[in-house]
Amino acid sequence: MTAQAAALSFEDKLANYADLLVRVGVDLQPGGKLRVDAPIEAASLVRLIAAKAYDAGALDVAVNYRDQHLGRVLYERAPDAALDYAPEWVIAEAAHQMDEGYAFLSIAGSDPDLLAGIDQGKIARRSKTMAIRSKPLAERQMAFEINWTVGAMPIPSWATKVFPDVPQEQAIAQLWDAIFAVSRADQSDPVAAWRTHLERLSSVTKYLNKRRYSALHFRNPGSDITFGLAEGHLWAGGAWPAQNGILGVPNLPTDEVFTAPHRDRVDGYVSASKPLSVRGTLIEGIRMRFEAGRVVEATSTRGQDVLEALLNTDEGARHLGELALVEYDSPVARAGMLFYNTLFDENAASHIALGQAYAFNVEGGTQPGRMAQAGANESLIHVDWMIGTPDTDVDGIRADGQRESVMRAGKWAYEAPSEG
Repeated sequence: MTAQAAALSFEDKLANYADLLVRVGVDLQPGGKLRVDAPIEAASLVRLIAAKAYDAGALDVAVNYRDQHLGRVLYERAPDAALDYAPEWVIAEAAHQMDEGYAFLSIAGSDPDLLAGIDQGKIARRSKTMAIRSKPLAERQMAFEINWTVGAMPIPSWATKVFPDVPQEQAIAQLWDAIFAVSRADQSDPVAAWRTHLERLSSVTKYLNKRRYSALHFRNPGSDITFGLAEGHLWAGGAWPAQNGILGVPNLPTDEVFTAPHRDRVDGYVSASKPLSVRGTLIEGIRMRFEAGRVVEATSTRGQDVLEALLNTDEGARHLGELALVEYDSPVARAGMLFYNTLFDENAASHIALGQAYAFNVEGGTQPGRMAQAGANESLIHVDWMIGTPDTDVDGIRADGQRESVMRAGKWAYEAPSEG
């Protein structure tokens, strides 16, 4: 912990974090409206977020609480038909709020092992049902129709998973400290720190967009793979302008720059550098081989049934929708821990995502038919998993076959601006 962080009380850092979610994450404007989705354990944080939102001039703060344990109750006790039922009004309400211009703020916080032992067939069936019903809404959000962001709140089961060797109360405190550190909430002026950080990420995305690579060759001891890039692909990272003109930051923290691979131009093999927490279970030791963009072989040392269920969601689940580059010494990586939560762990290492591509990663991506024309992938899922290591090298390949160094030993190979 830095001297600066030690000088701030827990209440100060929590207030900073809530302020960051409102002022940097969704950049709520005077007269704006905010929807918050959060676990019931996050009530105290949500109240603080609401206060910060009203301080910023919000007209309304609408909160939806969820109890993660009800998911396990459903799988254990509900009739079979319940797996296929999703109330239309739930999606309709969110769609109406999007129509009304609400910013969306989601608070992550769940038990990574919540669904351990549950029939993966049931989980896959339920997940597909919800994905189909919410697809129109998800497409609007992934196209950045409105400004949105994701933050986090430690809950006891998550904290004790991350810190299993200390009492629960201490584990929660330590997880909070880690979240404050990687989100810069422990600094005296976190908003200013984020502005500097976002400027650096912006400079990296501008550099990569100017290079117009046709493909990237990614290699480390566990991976040797070439990612063809979608036609008219765009790199994004840090802050991103929503269609309403507001510059928001989708994830706090964020240290990635990312783009859309071409769904049919990925070849080689790749190995996970960290476990993946998904659908209430852990998948470890993932290794995949791609041919012509499609997963033709996929194994794991743990959670193979979950991995296969993900890949069998639909045809697009075996193709990639995102390629993200992260320096090996990002703040999350320097924390030296596994968060068991993709919001954090994806910012510790370069990563890829199975499934849906983002419309804003393709020039004109919100226009009908443009994503398919560009070779961007479509799917009901979007699942990130980490492949970067401190010895990762990445080359950019231009259309004429010329190669340029993009990353060497997990760091940018060109002179990227410093954050000081």
